Amino acid sequence: MPKVRLIGTNNEQLGIMSSKEALAIAEEQNLDLVLMSPNAEPPVCKIIDYGKFKFDQAKKLKEQRKAQKTVEIKEIQLSMTIEKHDIDVKAKHAQKFLSNGDKVKVTIRMKGRQQARPEMGIEVMNTFFEVIKDFGVIEKAPEIMGRNIFMILAPIKTK
Repeated sequence: MPKVRLIGTNNEQLGIMSSKEALAIAEEQNLDLVLMSPNAEPPVCKIIDYGKFKFDQAKKLKEQRKAQKTVEIKEIQLSMTIEKHDIDVKAKHAQKFLSNGDKVKVTIRMKGRQQARPEMGIEVMNTFFEVIKDFGVIEKAPEIMGRNIFMILAPIKTK
């Protein structure tokens, strides 16, 4: 790099100069010359304390990770012969999961002769959703996969 654009310690523009001159200025101030934007024309260098710069970068990254909310998928299993009260109990659990911001996967495993009537299982799923529709939306509609029926519910977005 014959020429670089140099930025000083207080973000002031020091102009375009040779990389040797920039390095000499940085050494004079007992700081480091760091290449900030290598793809710019000419490349941009900054005079900073590199150790402090790395520490601040790591701190910023840690704060970003802390602010992120990881969405978990909680699972609730129903049966095709479930009673109304049991649906209410399971719905209460689903409401808690959805209000915490987690997704809920609702599954039904069909056994024996139940496999001949999967529409009953889908009916149970729809009944379950009617109970908790105020807390979540259907992200993936009830779907039959082999001997299982499942649907995925997501929390309602509030802004």
